[in-house]
Amino acid sequence: MKSLDGFLKQIGVVHSGYSKVEGLVPENWRDLHYALSVFYPLSKPILRDMGRGDGPTKTYFAQYRALNALINQTCLQIGMFLEEQGFEAVPVPASQTVSDGLDIRGIFSHRMAATLSGSGWIGKSGMFIHNNLGPGIRMGTVLTNKVLEVGEPIREGRCGNCRLCVVHCPAMAIEGVEWHAGLERNRLYDAKSCSDYMKEAYMHIGRGSVCGICMSVCPYNRIHEKGKGESI
Repeated sequence: MKSLDGFLKQIGVVHSGYSKVEGLVPENWRDLHYALSVFYPLSKPILRDMGRGDGPTKTYFAQYRALNALINQTCLQIGMFLEEQGFEAVPVPASQTVSDGLDIRGIFSHRMAATLSGSGWIGKSGMFIHNNLGPGIRMGTVLTNKVLEVGEPIREGRCGNCRLCVVHCPAMAIEGVEWHAGLERNRLYDAKSCSDYMKEAYMHIGRGSVCGICMSVCPYNRIHEKGKGESI
């Protein structure tokens, strides 16, 4: 029988992490105690273009959509693989909200699963920052009842005194608070203000669904772009 790690390699998943999410999933999926996170890096030249300008580009939006489609397809394949082995699995959509317009949230937090896997932390802007890839990524999650060998959770942010995302946020939605596990999202940033600004300012680019300025100015992009691991 092919191993899960072997299957991930076969379908081209290079960056992944496993976590235990017992008690953190929706009630209807309460028996799915484990999560598999997958990560795909964005193009560094595209991120640089965003950093040089005033925000997202049409090329960024195109890659954003393409990676979301790839992640959804990949997570579907992983879910089917697990079910063929006799387990249950739910691929969580890469970018989907189930809100009433006030509390903008997904059905399950990709970022929470990723921090619990030890793959990275949540920045002051609320974005996930991967240990090796930085913040310039898209991610997906598969929930399952297969017992996985999980990583060591990361429970504190590593942004330090940096406030670049706070200063550059055009919606002024970021509070500048260092993340720690259990911190309410609204202590980090105002998701509705962020969403409202995107819809007003970037409807001509991504139908108001993307911004990415906080991601493009993050020093961890420059650190991992250079590949030298220098400090901020």
